[in-house]
Amino acid sequence: MSAPAPSPLAIVEAEHLPRQEEVLTEAALAFVAELHRRFTPRRDELLARRSERRAEIARTSTLDFLPETSAIRADDSWKVAPAPAALNDRRVEITGPTDRKMTINALNSGAKVWLADFEDASAPTWENVVLGQRNLIDAYERKIDFTDPKSGKTYALRPNEELATVVMRPRGWHLDERHLQFEGRPVPGALVDFGLYFFHNAQRLIDLGKGPYFYLPKTESYLEARLWNDIFVFAQDYVGIPQGTVRATVLIETITAAYEMEEILYELRDHAAGLNAGRWDYLFSIVKNFRDGGEKFVLPDRNLVTMTAPFMRAYTELLVRTCHKRGAHAIGGMAAFIPSRRDAEVNKVAFEKVKADKDREAADGFDGSWVAHPDLVPIALASFDAVLGEKPNQKDRLREDVSVAAGDLIAIDSLDAKPTYEGLRNAVQVGIRYIEAWLRGLGAVAIFNLMEDAATAEISRSQIWQWINAGVVFENGELATPELARKVATQELAAIRAEIGEEAFASGKWQQAHDLLLHVSLDADYADFLTLPAYEQLTG
Repeated sequence: MSAPAPSPLAIVEAEHLPRQEEVLTEAALAFVAELHRRFTPRRDELLARRSERRAEIARTSTLDFLPETSAIRADDSWKVAPAPAALNDRRVEITGPTDRKMTINALNSGAKVWLADFEDASAPTWENVVLGQRNLIDAYERKIDFTDPKSGKTYALRPNEELATVVMRPRGWHLDERHLQFEGRPVPGALVDFGLYFFHNAQRLIDLGKGPYFYLPKTESYLEARLWNDIFVFAQDYVGIPQGTVRATVLIETITAAYEMEEILYELRDHAAGLNAGRWDYLFSIVKNFRDGGEKFVLPDRNLVTMTAPFMRAYTELLVRTCHKRGAHAIGGMAAFIPSRRDAEVNKVAFEKVKADKDREAADGFDGSWVAHPDLVPIALASFDAVLGEKPNQKDRLREDVSVAAGDLIAIDSLDAKPTYEGLRNAVQVGIRYIEAWLRGLGAVAIFNLMEDAATAEISRSQIWQWINAGVVFENGELATPELARKVATQELAAIRAEIGEEAFASGKWQQAHDLLLHVSLDADYADFLTLPAYEQLTG
C-alpha cells in the first residue's frame, strides 16, 4: 500500500504536544481535510439559515410544527434502526471532559454510558482537543493510567466488561478550530473532533463489541441532522465499515429543534440512537430566539425554571412520546450536584432533590438520565431500576396520552415566577467564575456545589441581557440597567478577590472574565454564542 498523500491541512500557531503525532497522522488529517472539503460549504449554508430563521422569529414571535414535513410526522410506519447491544441499556449516563483522570473515572463510574465531551464541558484549547483524543485512544487500547500529583493516588481501568460505553460529543457547528486550517481557513471544530475520533477509533470500538457513537449538540433543524447523516454515510464508506455502525443521539437543546424532533430522527433513522432533553442550553435558546418578543417571553431566575414548569414539561413529554413512537431512546437531563466532603447536611438535601428528579424522569418514561459526578450514579440507577427492573429500557411505553400543541412549548408566561435581584447577582457570580476558568482551559467547573459547563454561562449572560432589555423591575424596586449590572459585577469581583486572596486573584483571569461577561451581557448586538468572542481570548 502506498503512503498517503500529505494532508492539505496546516497546523497553525499550535504548540507541539506529547505524542501528538499519534493523533495528527497524515492519514487522519487527510480524512479531516476531505470532510472539510465536502461538508463545510453546507455547514456554512445552514449557519446562514439559522440567522434567517431567527429573523423570522423576531418578526412573528412564534413557532410552529413545519407544514412541509407533516407527512413524515403523520407516517406511523417508520422507525429508527434497533439499538446496538452496547447502547440498549442507558439508564444512567455520566458526563465530563476527556482529560486523563476523568477518562478513567468516568469509564469506571458504574454508569452505563460516558458522554466524553469535547463540547460544553471542554474549553477548546489545542491541548484539550488533541490530548483528549489521545486519552480515548489510550483507553481503548488499555494503555491509560493516572497518578494525581497532589495526593499520589493512582487510577487505572477496571476490566472491559465493567466500563461505560463511550458516546463522544464533538463541538457544535458554529465553532471553528483555528489551529487546523485549509488554504488559510479554519476547519469546523465539529469535523475536527468527529473526524479524528472516528478515524482512529471506529474499528477499535467494533473490535471491543461497541461502535463509534456520538452526541450531536446545538442542532437547530432537521437539515442539520441530514448533514450529519451524510457525514456518517461518507465516513463509514471511507474507512470500510458497515453502514449503520455509527449511532447518534441528538441533544434537543434548542427551541427550534423541539418543533422538529420527529424530522430529526427521520433524517438520522439508520444512525439514530435517541434524543436528549437538556435545560440550560434550551432556556438560552428560548431567550436568544424570542429576545424581541416582549414581557411574555421574559424568564425568571434560571433556578426557578425547573423541569416541572409547564412549558418544560410539554417539551420533555413530547420528547419521550416522539422517541418511543419511533423506537428511539429518550434520555433525561443533568443532575449537576457535586457532593461535599465536608457538609453531610448539604449532601442529604441535594441527594433527595436528585432522587426526586430522577424518579420523575423514570416515571415519565425516560430510558435514562445524566449525572455529573460518580457519587450520583447509584442514586440515578436506583430510580431507573425501580421502574425498569430487568428491562434495558421502556421504549414500549408509547405515552399516547401526551398531546402537546405548538403554543405549549413557548408558553413561558405560564410559569408563576419573576426575575429577582438575587437572580441577577447569581448570574453575575456564576458567569464570572465560569468564564475565568474557561479562559484558563477548564470547561467543567465546580461552582457552589454544582458542576457547570458553558451552557451555564450562556443562560447566565442571556438572562442579564434579557432583563435589562425588557426593563425588568426587581422585587427590591431596582430597575435592571447596564449600570446595575456593572455595579453588581464590580461587587462580585471584589468579593472574589477577598475570598481567594491577592496572589490567586492576580494569577487568574478574573478581570478579563468580568469584562467579557459584561461585554456579552450589555452589548446591544446579542452575541449568538458566548464561546465565539471567548475563543478569541482563549490561549493555547
